[in-house]
Amino acid sequence: MMSDFLVHDIGTEELAHMEIVGSMVHQLLDGVTAKQMREAGLDARYAEHGLGIYPMDSNGVPYTAASFQSKGDPITDLYEDMAAEQKARTTYEYLLDQIDDEDVAAPLRFLREREVVHFQRFGECLRYVYDYMDSKRQFVIPKPEFMRG
Repeated sequence: MMSDFLVHDIGTEELAHMEIVGSMVHQLLDGVTAKQMREAGLDARYAEHGLGIYPMDSNGVPYTAASFQSKGDPITDLYEDMAAEQKARTTYEYLLDQIDDEDVAAPLRFLREREVVHFQRFGECLRYVYDYMDSKRQFVIPKPEFMRG
């Protein structure tokens, strides 16, 4: 039960992260000309998307659900989630290494910190799953009415 809420809450926040990054890109592109896009080596991107927000990685690979990993095993999936949070944290750190603009760096630092919190929450959930699996469980089936004395 706890893990369901945790995963849904983090998933919702991750969608908000995409919105934050999209808003940052939109603001950074405000007023940029086609010539400036071409000079920056972004002419192909501009030809396809103009100044519109189009989620993709630094290699131009579009964001899709194909990047999601799920085995249906809570332990495997939680380790995968933790790894994804660490990868996102590292990406934010690499971006921060390249940025001098404090107005861009501040939201990226916030997003990086949230990835750390998500990693910690998934770790707590993993401990919860291990505790549950290690516990002795007794499933009680109530007696039918005709057997009650």
